[in-house]
Amino acid sequence: ESLRQSIRTAKDAGLSDDKIVIDPGIGFGKTVEHNLKILRKLREFKSLGYPILIGSSRKSFIGKVLGVDVGERLFGTAASVCVAIQNGANILRVHDVQQMRQVARLTDAILKS
Repeated sequence: ESLRQSIRTAKDAGLSDDKIVIDPGIGFGKTVEHNLKILRKLREFKSLGYPILIGSSRKSFIGKVLGVDVGERLFGTAASVCVAIQNGANILRVHDVQQMRQVARLTDAILKS
């Protein structure tokens, strides 16, 4: 509901629909469980009618789940990107652009096959 209110506030301030993007805020004051649930239930945000942005790249929840340091989170990031795309993400904020582009392209190919 807070996202709906944020959208109303943005529109009341004069922002047009094409300038609004939903970012559920992976990692910002959330527990590991919250972050995993956001990724799993991401499709529910589609009902808001705006593109969804996910920035899960190298986040601490990946490190906690896998027990790896920040420099070793490439494969965890790849898994989160794949799930995000599968569950409706339109925009991805990542550090390892070339690698995640391959993940995104293959995920899209699988989903469209």
